[in-house]
Amino acid sequence: MAPNSEPRSIHVLLTRYAESHRHPTNEWIHIVCVPVIVFTLLGILWSLHPLAALAASGLALAYYWRLSRPFAFGMLAMSAVMLALLALMPPLTVLPVSLAIFVVAWIGQFIGHQIEGKKPSFMEDLRFLLIGPLFVLGFLYRRLRLAY
Repeated sequence: MAPNSEPRSIHVLLTRYAESHRHPTNEWIHIVCVPVIVFTLLGILWSLHPLAALAASGLALAYYWRLSRPFAFGMLAMSAVMLALLALMPPLTVLPVSLAIFVVAWIGQFIGHQIEGKKPSFMEDLRFLLIGPLFVLGFLYRRLRLAY
């Protein structure tokens, strides 16, 4: 980064999010629970109407596109897989399964933050509800040595 230049907002957001996600156990809980929460939230919306899940995905992807094109492509792939899985599920199972797993995954998240000793980031800034999936995707990108 050149002197006097500001860091990209995606880096600022990820750095701030990481401040309450440093404990290895909490990180692993998030690596598991955040994608599950995204999937179940899409499932809840899908049960209202599939277009609701598609619209929510589209809005999130537009936000991700503004932050980071590489992350937007990764989230597009993840969303496509999740939406395809929802389309394959028997319609009457989507809502009860999504609700049950959503609650369990959030319990996991709060256990992780209890271990961490810090409150969830979204309690200070709701944008972090959308940054959590990028934080998890960042682990994969770093492992694959992909820039974001």
